[in-house]
Amino acid sequence: MADPRPYEKLLSLADLLTPSAIRAAATLGVADHIQAGATTSAGIARAADAQPDVMDALLRHLTDIGLLSATGGDDREGGGDGGERHFALTPLGEPLLTDHPTGLRRVLRNDSMIGWGAQSLLRLDHTVRTGEPAHAAVPGGGYWETVNNDPSFTAEWAEQALTADAAQDQPLAWGAQHIVEDYDWSGVGTVADVGGHLGAILIGLLRAHPDLRGTLVDLRHVAEQAGARFARSDVADRATAVVGSFFDPLPKGFDVYLLSAILADWSDDDAVRILERCREAAGRDGKVLLADVAMPTGGPAVELQYRSMMPAPSRSVTDLERLCDRAGFDITWRGPVQGPRSLVELTPRPGPVTPESADAYRERGGDRG
Repeated sequence: MADPRPYEKLLSLADLLTPSAIRAAATLGVADHIQAGATTSAGIARAADAQPDVMDALLRHLTDIGLLSATGGDDREGGGDGGERHFALTPLGEPLLTDHPTGLRRVLRNDSMIGWGAQSLLRLDHTVRTGEPAHAAVPGGGYWETVNNDPSFTAEWAEQALTADAAQDQPLAWGAQHIVEDYDWSGVGTVADVGGHLGAILIGLLRAHPDLRGTLVDLRHVAEQAGARFARSDVADRATAVVGSFFDPLPKGFDVYLLSAILADWSDDDAVRILERCREAAGRDGKVLLADVAMPTGGPAVELQYRSMMPAPSRSVTDLERLCDRAGFDITWRGPVQGPRSLVELTPRPGPVTPESADAYRERGGDRG
């Protein structure tokens, strides 16, 4: 007879119940309801607008794994003759509180942007089979289209914008300070921050360079919140935000088009499309500053997490420059690679770009960086 231990170990490794229970508790605010005084399964279910019997099962499982403690009741489901069971948070369960300094509840909620993104791991088979982010397998579009257009994420974008305001004096993340400090902005009058998220980099640029004016271009939810941030900032007279997609024609006439930490979320072909839109908008006189980030993977577990959400988290500078060549750019300046951040200035190559003309350019020895 086969040894049951490998079978049992494999089932335990593949079990989804405990992580799903923890994420359900985070989503439903179980810890907050207990802290507010709802300690029975019925009271917690009312506060969470949930089903009492299923909530009771969830609470008992959270007790079994150490996130909660329970007093009263008996061993029968629902409490029985021993009275109602009362639940309390243990130290292990306290990080699920909304006001906990770790901010872990937001990470674990199924209905948060981070939590929804993490669900891509449930369709890791799609990523392994196709190389695409797992959210591409879900009807209705990809991750960014969803979080930027679904009204259920509007409040979270607004909260993130206020959090960004509070952190505005801290260093920019992922080496973005090098965009502000290492590139020569002295002769630049206007910049378009394409896919500029909540505007942290653009605000930093405008503060450091008083003669610079900027416009952020992004999808609806984030562009609206970035515009509100600009209005609250000390660069309100020099910063604007417009709704747009980098797969559609971009506003023309800016001196520099900034692409910061964008291309990792897209396949090679889509990355070339984004670069081509920037090239079209820049025209003959504009520049594109590609400020990409190579995410440090550090092992297969992290690599699989990134790949489930983005197709190219760690392109090398050489890989990026090949994409720029395909999109019809000459490379006119390279900054030093600083940690995960690289900076490359791109100048549109004269003439229309087709696959044939790009191949011909390479054959005659054009600069591919």
